[in-house]
Amino acid sequence: MTWTPWLAVVLALFLFWAVGAYNRLIRLRSAVLQAFGALDTFYVRWIALAGDCQSAPHETGEEPDAARAAVQAATSQFGASLAVARAQPLDGNAIAALGAGAQALESAWLSLMGKDAPQGAAPDQQPWARQREGLRQQTLPTLQAFNAAVERYNAAIAQFPASVLAWLFGFRKTQSL
Repeated sequence: MTWTPWLAVVLALFLFWAVGAYNRLIRLRSAVLQAFGALDTFYVRWIALAGDCQSAPHETGEEPDAARAAVQAATSQFGASLAVARAQPLDGNAIAALGAGAQALESAWLSLMGKDAPQGAAPDQQPWARQREGLRQQTLPTLQAFNAAVERYNAAIAQFPASVLAWLFGFRKTQSL
């Protein structure tokens, strides 16, 4: 009895499995990158909205300069975090910094607009608050899609035996927002 044909069959099955598993990991990784690209579009619009609001003249002089400065600083921080995350969308630290930047900008925005924005905002700020709320509502499904893609990707690279391929080719877990 010869082992050569059986060994060839087993090696061929292993090779086909490895190629299939690798392709699946690549597809899931690509899905995370595509979902981040869609999310990036909304984040760029948010930065533009914050910049437009900062440069627009306000009718009331009651708005504290500290709140405007906080929004400007948070927008800069968020923009820098977005640039790093755009360059490395699968890096967990970059995504964590982006999430922190988004929270800082949201917090600064709410302090500028009022806690109950858009209804609680000053009359001249209500259009900005409504635009931000509309943008936030549009961003939620995209954010959920990104987080779901990250969960699928992380689950796939944690499964054995695909985890061996993930380790071999340098796939690392990433973080959701």
